[in-house]
Amino acid sequence: MKFPFMRKLLTTTNFTDSATAVYMLVFLYTGINKLWWHHKFYAVLLKSPLLYKNAGFISWTIPLLELVICIALFFPLTRSMGLKAAVGLMAVFTAYICYMLLSSSSLPCSCGGVLNALSWPLHLVFNIFLFLLGLAAVLHPNQTLYCNKQEKPKTCRNE
Repeated sequence: MKFPFMRKLLTTTNFTDSATAVYMLVFLYTGINKLWWHHKFYAVLLKSPLLYKNAGFISWTIPLLELVICIALFFPLTRSMGLKAAVGLMAVFTAYICYMLLSSSSLPCSCGGVLNALSWPLHLVFNIFLFLLGLAAVLHPNQTLYCNKQEKPKTCRNE
């Protein structure tokens, strides 16, 4: 069964747009969740051996930063800067998880919703995947996901 609309969509959708959409979904979801359940997020940060001294500041800064980055990703003029900020923040989150896995026996999770259900090692894999996805989008912008051999878009590479 063929779906011509999918072929057209994939021909016109580039990798950067797809990575941006993924980051927007993740940051919107986690940012809202952390604000909605702020008291829980703050309580978990207080249990973190690395973050407890700045738990109050971090408990507001992280979710607001996630939402600001999400807004930056939405607008074409700020998308590139937003994607770089998203990858940077994901690098910080990934480094934090690595630090916690290597140094701590008690591992409080400050993520919200579905991500809270992941084990720490699985969360690390998820973050590494998001980091690499974003890094690839930053380093190789405008790569087309699908190249139709009859109509080669300008962003398609010759294979």
